[in-house]
Amino acid sequence: MRMAPMMALLVGMAGAALAQEAPPPAFTPAPTQAPAGRYTLDLSHGRLIFRVSHLGFSNYTALFTDFAAELDFDPTNPEAMVLTATVDPASIETHFPDPEFDFNAYLAGPDFLDAAAFPEITFTSTRIRMTAPDKAAVTGDLTLHGITRPITLRATFNGGYAPQSFDPGGARIGFSAVGTLFRSDFGIDMGIPAPGTTLGVSDAVEIVIEAEFINPDASGGQVGP
Repeated sequence: MRMAPMMALLVGMAGAALAQEAPPPAFTPAPTQAPAGRYTLDLSHGRLIFRVSHLGFSNYTALFTDFAAELDFDPTNPEAMVLTATVDPASIETHFPDPEFDFNAYLAGPDFLDAAAFPEITFTSTRIRMTAPDKAAVTGDLTLHGITRPITLRATFNGGYAPQSFDPGGARIGFSAVGTLFRSDFGIDMGIPAPGTTLGVSDAVEIVIEAEFINPDASGGQVGP
């Protein structure tokens, strides 16, 4: 009689192990009329924003104004897509209100981004894993401040269309994405609060991306499955 609880426990543990080993669910990609092909960022409809906690009182928000990206887009096989991006760290924009102090230049300087020594931030995707028909985890190698580490962005496909007479850009697709990195992982540790305090600027950096991509060479349309 004493074996019954033990057997139930073993069966439960085995079931839990099998559940952990089960493959992730397959998702049918969200349909779109945008055709497959290479798309480039439409910077006029792109924003690259970051936020850091300032003293624990607010999420200080700034952005980069000069960045580019290319996406090999395939609406029928999103996990095969490849994304590359570059950012000019000297293009940081804080909208600092005091004209007597160039806060943009300070953050682009040697204490933080050191844009003179490291004039380019790059990202190259290494894996795209669908988490819903219109969402994916985009993992890639980020090179920042001369150091390369993997990060993952949570991306949402907002839709797209084939070339339209009213849009000189051609076929157009749009995405939103968010992610977090720790700047100390990239050798940028100025002002990080001591353990147990918020006196400083957080190690964690939240990234917020809004991006539209265009393909002026696209023709016709393709509906995803």
